[in-house]
Amino acid sequence: MKVYKFGGASVRNADGVRNLHKIVGDEQNLFIIVSAMGKTTNALEKVFEGLQKGDKSLSREHIASLRSYHDEIIGDLWHDTTKKLDGVERLFAELEQVAETTVYRTEDAELWYDSIVAFGELISTTIISEYLNYVGLLNHWVDMRHCIRTEQRHKDAGVDLETSTTLLREALKDCREKVFIGQGFIGGAPDGTTTTLGREGSDYSAAIVANILDAESMAVWKDVDGILNADPKIFPDAVQIAELNYLDTIELAYSGAQIIHPKTIKPLQNKNIPLYVRPFGDKRKPGTVIRGLSAPIDVPILIMKKNQVLLTIRSRDLSFVLEEKFATIFSLLERYRIKVNLIHNSAVNLSLCVDSSWHIDEAVAGLHKEGFDVMHISDMELLTIRGYNQELWDKYAIGSNVFVRQSTQTTVRVVRKKR
Repeated sequence: MKVYKFGGASVRNADGVRNLHKIVGDEQNLFIIVSAMGKTTNALEKVFEGLQKGDKSLSREHIASLRSYHDEIIGDLWHDTTKKLDGVERLFAELEQVAETTVYRTEDAELWYDSIVAFGELISTTIISEYLNYVGLLNHWVDMRHCIRTEQRHKDAGVDLETSTTLLREALKDCREKVFIGQGFIGGAPDGTTTTLGREGSDYSAAIVANILDAESMAVWKDVDGILNADPKIFPDAVQIAELNYLDTIELAYSGAQIIHPKTIKPLQNKNIPLYVRPFGDKRKPGTVIRGLSAPIDVPILIMKKNQVLLTIRSRDLSFVLEEKFATIFSLLERYRIKVNLIHNSAVNLSLCVDSSWHIDEAVAGLHKEGFDVMHISDMELLTIRGYNQELWDKYAIGSNVFVRQSTQTTVRVVRKKR
């Protein structure tokens, strides 16, 4: 068994879906994980925003836009602009019902977020499964909400691997087809509600499937030739890396590299499954391989993590034993699901670089209530440079927009104001 994962950019239009078919060819014993098409997740977040605000017209507008977008892809694939797929129609009807009838409560925000954005993957995989059957590649559509069991947590759920193993294997055991289509990013909680594994969690979904099915390999098909040492949209001189080991990949992903989801590697490492990052545009190119052992990386790696907030926390009594209060601070941040990406402390200050979140203001209010003064600066960036040299140091690690800098012999991390 092999596992292939295709991202939303790859299947954003009918040509992308046809190229997916070309890549798969006549392969069998294949499990295909697919993300939502194009910018569907962003549009579904607008549907959720309408639910939050009680603005049904906003939700209706974006649902109608999504219908039109997917109808156009279906019409192109079947060469029939009037073509409708019953499965897709049912999913849009469910989405409309959620948007129209839900009684929204703030405390259920993450629950309804997951319920709404999951429709992107459900719709994309329904279209792709139907199309592959239409062109002669028989496959079995798998509802991952019933196969990936997660904890009772929404928007960033952990996976219960033992239960998921039983559920997924049971779902596949009597299937005549040898090609399977499943959704990335989504799962199901013990109470039956839909959960998501965090943004870009489709890579993690594929790794979980590879682990459960003892896959010989996993491949992520992307719109780049392989893993680069930097985002070429930010750093034009980016170059490709031929191979990486599991440990380096985890470190890079944790620092914010958009190459792979941070939780993806462990399920693969546990069973020594190689991960290939390959170009969607040309399957003949080798891409990048990630495995247990690899050649050393001989170029600097630059990772930019945007949409950051810098919190500087100080105890009102100017306590010089701030470490004693770490538990209070981090427990409160966990309560509001604030992800910390960098920690820097002095005698009386604790500076935290965190992801921007809906709950930042609530967390700051909670810290005030616990007796802390908090300085809150938005529009920050976290830049990590592994293997830096003097030129990179001078260019990125100093300047008036740098608020926090941490360095070792090999790595420098800089929290700076967005330019």
